[in-house]
Amino acid sequence: MDLVRRSGLVLRVGRMSLASGTGSYRVKSSMAAVAAALGIERHQAHVTLTEITTTSHRGRSFRTEVTESRDIGVNADRLTRLQLLVSSLRGRSITPAELEERLDEIERRRPLWSPLLSGMWAGIACGAFAFLLGEGWAEMLGAALGAFAGQVVRRLLLARRYNQLGVTMLAALTATLVFLGAVTLLTLAGVAAGGPQSGFIASVLFLVPGFAIVTAALDLARLDLSAGLARLTYAVVIVCSAAIVIWAVSHTFGATPSPPPAVTGTVLLRLAQLAASFVGVLGFALMFNSPVRTALAAAAVGALPNVGRIAMIEVGASAAVAAAAAALVVGVVAAYVAPTLKIPRITVSVPAVVIMVPGSATYLAVSGLGDGATSQTVAYAVQAVVVVLGISVGLAVARMLTDREWAFER
Repeated sequence: MDLVRRSGLVLRVGRMSLASGTGSYRVKSSMAAVAAALGIERHQAHVTLTEITTTSHRGRSFRTEVTESRDIGVNADRLTRLQLLVSSLRGRSITPAELEERLDEIERRRPLWSPLLSGMWAGIACGAFAFLLGEGWAEMLGAALGAFAGQVVRRLLLARRYNQLGVTMLAALTATLVFLGAVTLLTLAGVAAGGPQSGFIASVLFLVPGFAIVTAALDLARLDLSAGLARLTYAVVIVCSAAIVIWAVSHTFGATPSPPPAVTGTVLLRLAQLAASFVGVLGFALMFNSPVRTALAAAAVGALPNVGRIAMIEVGASAAVAAAAAALVVGVVAAYVAPTLKIPRITVSVPAVVIMVPGSATYLAVSGLGDGATSQTVAYAVQAVVVVLGISVGLAVARMLTDREWAFER
């Protein structure tokens, strides 16, 4: 019975970590550290997107357990507290009662931000994203309002355990309709020159599963194929469900998505892009339930590399190469910033690169597919894939350069 309790606590740590959005490598590492602290002699684990299978050995006894977690999301605050707990256990022992009490304390914590505040962070991030895409102030305001409404709807429905794909589609519908309504009213009032034909993709970029995409890439970089492919499939399904709604709305209202306009950089524009990048990363990080300190660190780490990425593209560099270079810088800097602040590295690096994920290209690809524009679909799909690959390569190389456990196989 003693092994049963200890094994169950190790599995609980893994389940809480998995539900918080971290990759399978970190889940396994956390469980191994907790198992050692509990006196379990050998611990093995297999982790996928929603399931964990573990075997704990103590003496001649062993116990195999399986658990499933349907909470696929991101909770940076819980992830931070779990990592602090696991870090405090390395090299020492803990009793099952003490560990259970500390886990109960972490699990009882409510989200740092209410649905309304979470919606506000999403609106700020998507408004900044609209500016980085070259849109005007009307589109920026529309994107902010649409993202606010969509994120509030998503938070409220997910809290009631509704199907995640259905929630994603309803959130996308809410965001795009609010955007179109806001920009149309501004145009009819004569205070905005543009119509609702461009830029409304920015209002749904809060739905891009950035954590899943990045952690999938990191899992694949460690050849953890089952977890990586599962996460990647989940990300693709979420993006496609939102993109289908975007296509339906654009087809119904004649609001044809358009690629971001080309803009030549000036010093003033670069400063504005730096500010927008900082605010955008900050908004995304807070939307992931990060504490303010963690969100500010992510924004500080990600703002300048993102501006550098934009500048590289403007002078003719490949979008994938620019994304890889920016992600490499983010990964290396985060490797030194995160330990200093005693926060998980992933809570700094992922929000910093989410703003680089090509959400517009992805949604334009699905829109082209719905319209039967095969050439447009292929062009934007390839663009999205190579940029995500670039981000993944940059982060993976950064981990190999700064983490011995990534650089060498054990």
